[in-house]
Amino acid sequence: MKLDILAFGAHPDDVELGCGGTIAKEVARGKQVGIIDLTRGELGTRGTAETRDQEANNAAKILGVSVRENLGFADGFFVNDREHQLEIIKVLRKYQPDVVLCNAIDDRHIDHGKGSSLVSDACFLSGLIKIQTEDNGEVQDKWRPKQVYHYIQWKPIEPDFVVDISNYIEVKMESVLAYSTQFYDPKSTEPQTPISSKNFTDSVKYRARDLGRLTSCEYAEGFTAERYVAVDSLFDLK
Repeated sequence: MKLDILAFGAHPDDVELGCGGTIAKEVARGKQVGIIDLTRGELGTRGTAETRDQEANNAAKILGVSVRENLGFADGFFVNDREHQLEIIKVLRKYQPDVVLCNAIDDRHIDHGKGSSLVSDACFLSGLIKIQTEDNGEVQDKWRPKQVYHYIQWKPIEPDFVVDISNYIEVKMESVLAYSTQFYDPKSTEPQTPISSKNFTDSVKYRARDLGRLTSCEYAEGFTAERYVAVDSLFDLK
């Protein structure tokens, strides 16, 4: 399956929080989009790996993505090395995305920065013909995405550009709240975490609204780019 966009997250729910609105918008525009979770989030304080699996499936249906896979890397302990890079290269060559979205370049959770550099490095290496990989016994062709963008997570990183998600903010929030074990629930008896407060859940929406305020739309998601972003015309800019 050839995908237009492949979004990577260190944990299930990273993609929804960082770029769920953008994904919903691109799916509505007819783009083929996939999500790859690096880990099952098994070290998360609340819930279990099994509940996260189900929540991820539910969120994928809400967003309407074509495929979602989990690479099963070790939560908290995966590293940016040859072994992990090759697994991501196989996925990139399998789905041949034109655009890759991945974790924030720097963030509170150590897996986010690691995941960001791991996927970014693999995107470059995937374009080298002398790195050989196989899928179902067949040698894969080299593939390098045209663009790699990093969504923004906990830290307020200044974006290089934003995507207007005004018509998709509710879909984004629905996909985020599909992770019912992770976020605010006044009836939960599980330990509190930095993301389980009502303030955090509210912040997902008001951050998008603030980015929209700054860029003349209702809601927006921000991204950083690895190279300059070009437009065809000055009139492409809002």
